[in-house]
Amino acid sequence: MPGRLVARAPAKINLALHVLGRRADGYHELESLVAFAGTGDTLSLTPDAPFGVDVSGPTAVDSGDPNDNLVLKAARALAVRRPGLRTGRFALVKRLPAAAGIGGGSSDAAAALRLLARLNGMRPDDADLYAAARETGADVPVCLDPRARIMAGIGERLGPALRLPRLFAVLVNPRVPAPTAAVFKALGLKPGDALEGAALPDFSDRRDADGVFARLAASRNDLEPPALTVAPEIADALAQLRSAEACRLARMSGSGATVFGLFGDCDASARAAAVLKRARPGWWIKPTVLR
Repeated sequence: MPGRLVARAPAKINLALHVLGRRADGYHELESLVAFAGTGDTLSLTPDAPFGVDVSGPTAVDSGDPNDNLVLKAARALAVRRPGLRTGRFALVKRLPAAAGIGGGSSDAAAALRLLARLNGMRPDDADLYAAARETGADVPVCLDPRARIMAGIGERLGPALRLPRLFAVLVNPRVPAPTAAVFKALGLKPGDALEGAALPDFSDRRDADGVFARLAASRNDLEPPALTVAPEIADALAQLRSAEACRLARMSGSGATVFGLFGDCDASARAAAVLKRARPGWWIKPTVLR
């Protein structure tokens, strides 16, 4: 359509996620290496059309009430900060599973803010964009500029973009819920508690794949063990990836239930995805590249 603006909303993958502790206010303090996948949702905006969002696509049925979509929440948060903000009607094509630990809704919301920024002549680093992102959700700020980086705190502290090598991955979701609140509850930290463990390695000087794999092997996802108690099917997904030919690392993303396997090249990841699709036809399985 003439004048329509389009943006990608890529999947957010937590390559490593360390829980540092639980703050006195109840929020958990995190440190995570985040990368973004070549697969994701697509969001478009028709300027000045009636405000709202239309949702379609293969996973749209799981995305809930469109009126509660984070796309609209983000747009409203920005409109409060920018009186007279031009908006329009969004069209969201959902390809990512919902509530899956890969930031689908957060990435959609960030894409909405980027589209509104383009429509209204705002700079990509405008403070109002980041304020609206923080209000919308903890993972939305890191999705505004979807490049690999370290995110910390409750998502509000973002490190500089990292120049990681391309990582060939297979994303797997066993189609089971792993509610974030239930996973953190299973972690069992009380306000003021700290979680012991080695610090997140420094990835700022790692541009070669072998160096990245070595440092990933020295990291972890602290939410993986509690998530396995909430959704035991995640263990099956991890086992399938770890037994795949040429898989160099398999780990859960975020609070689950999506897991990822990393491979040395695109042929190896494509072969592993094909084998998995035959073995588990009901799962969501996607070979992709993390950048």
